[in-house]
Amino acid sequence: MKKCFVSIILLISGLSLIISPFSQKALASQKEIVMIDLSYDSVQIHNRVAGFILEHGYGKKIDYVFADSMPGLLGLERGNYDVVLDLWVDNVPEWWKRNKEAGKVLSLGNTYPDAPQGWYVPTYVIKGDPERGIDPILPNLKSVMDLPKYWEFFKDPEEPNKGRFYNAPSGWVCHSINKDKFEAYGLDEYFIAFDPGSGTALTTVIMRAYQRGEPILVYHWEPTAIMGTLDMTMLEEPLFDQEKWEENHGCAYPKSKVLKLINADFAKKKS
Repeated sequence: MKKCFVSIILLISGLSLIISPFSQKALASQKEIVMIDLSYDSVQIHNRVAGFILEHGYGKKIDYVFADSMPGLLGLERGNYDVVLDLWVDNVPEWWKRNKEAGKVLSLGNTYPDAPQGWYVPTYVIKGDPERGIDPILPNLKSVMDLPKYWEFFKDPEEPNKGRFYNAPSGWVCHSINKDKFEAYGLDEYFIAFDPGSGTALTTVIMRAYQRGEPILVYHWEPTAIMGTLDMTMLEEPLFDQEKWEENHGCAYPKSKVLKLINADFAKKKS
């Protein structure tokens, strides 16, 4: 059911781009549409769904350009790229506020309802998995504040005197946010915030640990294919507080707005 729901919202996202009044103006004159493939899988799926419709329904050539978050957003702002279909604007509030107010980038609406992100462990770490013969490993683990007691269960193979937390890849805004959280929670004394190198590498390491029934501590977000496939539990954090967030990110992520964005000049083009 979760996987079916994810597929449906991805398809709706692509269709809503096509029927947007902004995109209709742009589609009339654009021979090529440049879509930003940011380095996480959900945006790439959105791009392919919308791109297929644009190509086969409207006869447009689609160019998918890979870029990390900030270079990609600067390209969207400057008009080098046309569309990004899955942007977590709460992770880049200054960029979004500046470009929204300046009218350089326009929103085509929500990609899907407000989305969660945070730090996860496989549910079997807390509750076990009788079907796989896995007993609960850390039945009392509930919060990020519990992690100092349990770092040895997530031991870093390269620095075995600390645990390993699989962070988002560098280049993602949440990579820096998570490092701020580490300091705010005092976890840098107990854990290494490991850079997996790419979104694909992050997915791979989660799948490998899950298949082996091993403990793993990771940053992730929903909805994604892997979170719809695996049973993962988000650890509790202090409730989101705007003042604390602005000070040191020492609280839970806000429920994030995920928007479809379009370059304003591209949206205004007419035949």
